[in-house]
Amino acid sequence: MAKRVLYYYHSLSSPWAYLGGPKLHALVAKHDLHVELRPTTILPENGGVPLRSRPDARQRYHEVELDRWRRRLGMPLVLRPKYYPTDSTLPARMVVAATRLGWDALPLSHALLHALWSEERDVKDPAVRMAVANSVGLDGERLLAMQETPDNYAAWEASHREAIDRGCFGTPTYVYRDVLYWGQDRLDFLDEALTAEGPAA
Repeated sequence: MAKRVLYYYHSLSSPWAYLGGPKLHALVAKHDLHVELRPTTILPENGGVPLRSRPDARQRYHEVELDRWRRRLGMPLVLRPKYYPTDSTLPARMVVAATRLGWDALPLSHALLHALWSEERDVKDPAVRMAVANSVGLDGERLLAMQETPDNYAAWEASHREAIDRGCFGTPTYVYRDVLYWGQDRLDFLDEALTAEGPAA
């Protein structure tokens, strides 16, 4: 039986991608989905604005919402983690490398976000990324060696370009059958759509 394919566009520094992780994993199991991970970053081409470039009022409200959601979901999250903002392209290219090797990169993606937002670890540090990869059963040393190769860098750029071309403007964005669901708080709508469709043919 062919699995239904869900495209997952997300920044490896997004607290919202982190908060949506457990629900996404549950939907994958519930609906037997195949997830195509597409790491990306802020998408100014489609109107994305980095958090620290937003007015102070919006930045303060961002923290209010994070606090609400971490409490609602019962997830550990530091509102102002020590190493945020960060260069999300480094962990993203590690996730791309794992995907290109045919490994299940979804647990790695969530673990990297957890390291940043819950454990306040510096995901720019290669040793941290390697340790995180190892902790989910992947070969961190191999991924580090692979992530900066020209082919892997090109795959990362293609992932980012695909997000732009598909109309993503914020992360996380989940795309199923060309329908966009922006934000972890839209996963219930995705669940409803998959349930209404019935089991995969």
